[in-house]
Amino acid sequence: MSKLSSHKTIDMRGKTITPFIIYHASQQLQYMNEGEVLEISTDNFEAIENDFRAWSRMTGHGIVDLESGDNYQKYYVKKSRLEDNDKKLAMVISDAALEKLIAPLGVAVSAALSGTDVYLYFQGPAVRVLKKNFKAKLSGLGKPFTSFARKGMAKVGHVPPQEKMNQLRELGAHIYICGGSMQPFGVNKSDLIFDDIILAEYFTFLEIMEKADINIYLN
Repeated sequence: MSKLSSHKTIDMRGKTITPFIIYHASQQLQYMNEGEVLEISTDNFEAIENDFRAWSRMTGHGIVDLESGDNYQKYYVKKSRLEDNDKKLAMVISDAALEKLIAPLGVAVSAALSGTDVYLYFQGPAVRVLKKNFKAKLSGLGKPFTSFARKGMAKVGHVPPQEKMNQLRELGAHIYICGGSMQPFGVNKSDLIFDDIILAEYFTFLEIMEKADINIYLN
């Protein structure tokens, strides 16, 4: 039992997706004062602990205590003043299939939560992700089982792609769309989920990639 007194608590047990957990932890931390402690309950799951420690190192929010039980862990995180890390991530996303969006959007949210400046360029079929009311589906023979996949993913903390896009925008991500891909894949400017999405092509994003610390290209 920890002897620390926490100023706020959140219960994330049942969720194993750390971007989901840390997003909600960050929501709480932004309303706390420097030096206050947030208590976060999670399942006792090695991947969560490793991710929590990495996030702590990247942001400076210190894990000042960790309480472990057979089926749970409690992280006591002290809020620190965030410093700009001056890192930039540039990512090109080309596929709109549900299973193909999990990793890139998860990485993008994680980077933004860690203080990295995130730039996303959607091209090809992926421009549909930026369309209002978009719902990702599994590709190929798995498509009829999309609803089952969505339910299973939501249970552990995988939120739908458009919810992740809302999180990214809230976290300050810069979003670009390939102008040449819009008409072939049925996307008009009036269809876009955000008014400030930048229409561009390769030279614009190439300039961003030249200045980025991390470049990821997914097709």
